[in-house]
Amino acid sequence: MEKEKNYRPNVAAVILSPSYPLECRIFIAQRHDIHGAWQFPQGGIDKGEVPKQALLRELEEEIGTNSVEILCEHPEWLSYDFPENIAKKMSPYDGQIQKYFLVRLKPKAKINLNTKHPEFNDYRFIKQEEVLDSVNHFKKAVYNKVLKYFKEEGFI
Repeated sequence: MEKEKNYRPNVAAVILSPSYPLECRIFIAQRHDIHGAWQFPQGGIDKGEVPKQALLRELEEEIGTNSVEILCEHPEWLSYDFPENIAKKMSPYDGQIQKYFLVRLKPKAKINLNTKHPEFNDYRFIKQEEVLDSVNHFKKAVYNKVLKYFKEEGFI
């Protein structure tokens, strides 16, 4: 019998540019530790936190601002497994189970990747159709599901 997987509770943000809804551009950032690894901001939920609190804290820690408007929340928790090389580093976790939020940056929000513990070294806003071509392979299925849901709900 296969052992039950141990997933790390996590939040993730699909961030729309301040020009939304006139223009629909999605934020992705390149990890500072893996060149060419682009992703949405995400992070663990601390003990005692609810997902929305974790979302705002993680955005502040990772992109230097939590000046966002929450537009929608994916109704399900979505999980993915880490590739073997990452699983070793993230032990005892086999992957992550995530609550996704769709947020819009407020017009005066200032992104600053030079945070206390930088996770990213570059970012850009891209069209929705470009997201899956840009991100880590092991996250594509989850990203596709999330983007499809937000599109079906009429947000992107």
